Amino acid sequence: MSERPVLYLIIPCFNEEEVLPLTAPAFSEELVRLAGKGRISDDSCVLFVDDGSKDRTWEIIRELSEKYSNIKGISESRNMGHQNALLAGLMEAKSSCDITITTDCDGQNEIAAIERMIDAYEEGNEIVYGVRKDRKSDGFFKKHTAQLFYRLTRLMGVDMIYNHADYRLVSSRVLDEFEDFREVNVFLRGMFPLVGFRSTTIEYEMDKRVAGKTHYSARKMFHFAIDGVTSFSIKPVRAFTVIGFIVSLGSFIGIIWTVIDYFTGGTVSGYASLMCIICFVAGIQLIGIGVIGEYIGKIYMEVKKRPRYIISDRTENFDGKFDGKED
Repeated sequence: MSERPVLYLIIPCFNEEEVLPLTAPAFSEELVRLAGKGRISDDSCVLFVDDGSKDRTWEIIRELSEKYSNIKGISESRNMGHQNALLAGLMEAKSSCDITITTDCDGQNEIAAIERMIDAYEEGNEIVYGVRKDRKSDGFFKKHTAQLFYRLTRLMGVDMIYNHADYRLVSSRVLDEFEDFREVNVFLRGMFPLVGFRSTTIEYEMDKRVAGKTHYSARKMFHFAIDGVTSFSIKPVRAFTVIGFIVSLGSFIGIIWTVIDYFTGGTVSGYASLMCIICFVAGIQLIGIGVIGEYIGKIYMEVKKRPRYIISDRTENFDGKFDGKED
C-alpha cells in the first residue's frame, strides 16, 4: 500500500483514573514511533471512550487531549457497557480513518503487537485478531473460567476466535459494512466474523495491569458468556428439546413399568423415589423455561431499538461524526 494509513487506536475506559496517566503516554508515543517509521499517517490518534465513569476519568482524558496532540476523547452519557463503548468508538472514528485497533487501557495487551497487526493489514487482511499466546498472567480461577467460556461458545455454535478478547484491527471498509448490524445486544467477538472479508490472527503477550483493579467480576464474565451464546446460537433451546424428548421417553417407560407392576401384583416404590422423579422433571422444566426466557428477553430488547450509545461530550480536538447519538 503506497499511502500511509490513518490509524485510530480506540480504548474504552470505565473508572480508570489510576491507569490513564500511566498508559496514555505509552499509547501516544507508540503512534508517534510508528508514524516516524512511515508505518502510519501523522493524522493517526488515540481515541479514548469514557463509558460513563464515576471518577475523574473524563477530566483526565480532557487534560491528556490538551497535552498530547494525538489524543482525543468522547464521553458517553452513562455507563453502557464495554462492548457498547467499543462500538461507539468504532462508529465515531470510521469516517476519519483507514484502520482502527481496539484495545484496553490497563496496559495488559502487548503494545508492540500494534505494528504486527499493521503488517498483517498491509498483506491484505481487513481484520486482524489479536490472540493471547498464553494465560500465565491469569489467576487459577480466571484462567480456567476463560478456557471454559471459549469451549462453551464453540460447542454452542458461536463462530468466535479462540483466546481473542477484543484486541483487534478492523479496516474502515469492514466498518462500513458492519454499520448495518443493528442489534442492541452487542457481542463484537461474535459479530465481526459474520461480516466476512479476509482475516488473520497474530499472537501477543499479556501482562499484568499497571495499576487499579479489573472491572470484570465473575458475575460480569458469566453474563458476558450468556450474552455471547444466546446472541448467536439457538443450540441451548434445541438442547432442551432433545432433553425433553429423553425425559418424556423415560417417563413413558416408567408409566408402562408401573402399569405392568400393578397388574402383576408387585409393589410400587414409595415416596422417596416418586419425589426424586418429580424434582428431576421439575428442575429440567425450570431450566428450560429460563433458557427460553433469556431469548425472549433479548427479543424484547431488540424490538425496542433503543440507541446502543449516546455521546454526551467530546474533547475540543475531536469533532466526531454524529450529533450525539446513533443514526
